[in-house]
Amino acid sequence: MAEPPGPAAAPRDGRPTDFELVQRLAQGDRPAFGELYDRYGTPAYSLARRICVDPELAEDVVQEAFLALWRHPARFDPTRGSFGTWLMTLVHHRAVDAVRKENTQRRRTVPLTDDVSPPPTEGSDHAALVSVVSAEVRAALHTLPEEQRQVIALAYLGGYTQCEVAKLTGVPLGTVKSRTFAAIRRLRGTLGNLWTGETGETTGAHR
Repeated sequence: MAEPPGPAAAPRDGRPTDFELVQRLAQGDRPAFGELYDRYGTPAYSLARRICVDPELAEDVVQEAFLALWRHPARFDPTRGSFGTWLMTLVHHRAVDAVRKENTQRRRTVPLTDDVSPPPTEGSDHAALVSVVSAEVRAALHTLPEEQRQVIALAYLGGYTQCEVAKLTGVPLGTVKSRTFAAIRRLRGTLGNLWTGETGETTGAHR
């Protein structure tokens, strides 16, 4: 799929497109990397922050994602979608993995006694949502077509509105809405009442 027009994917002011910058990066062009970071550093951190809650953990996630880009720019395949979508998906996966790792470490260090109960934190609701993404749910998500899985990940786990998802991915808003609807319908068929029972259908994707 060719990169759609937009200020980040295909600037009209003479600046190089994302794909051109990635090509230059593959040749060791440091300024190209800096320009990509300038374009996507803020939305990448915003996504990581919403998932991780902890700002330092979110920063680590973003650094890891951009480090992966620096080391392996050829992993971006423009035939499968825009660079923005690819990078946000990478950040999302790394953020979820980081949260899971943190939760595992906490379980190993917190005493298992009846009178010890961790206090609720700012991210307790979101942590609960991430924990809901069990092996069964994650398996169901992976049955979705790539374009449907991306909008679900950004909307439900990233907390973005449909307008924000459209801007990040470079996909028309109407297409984002149709992909979200199709994905939810497919997940309902796969998981029955589990999806609606846990998400309540009132999350960012319907705002």
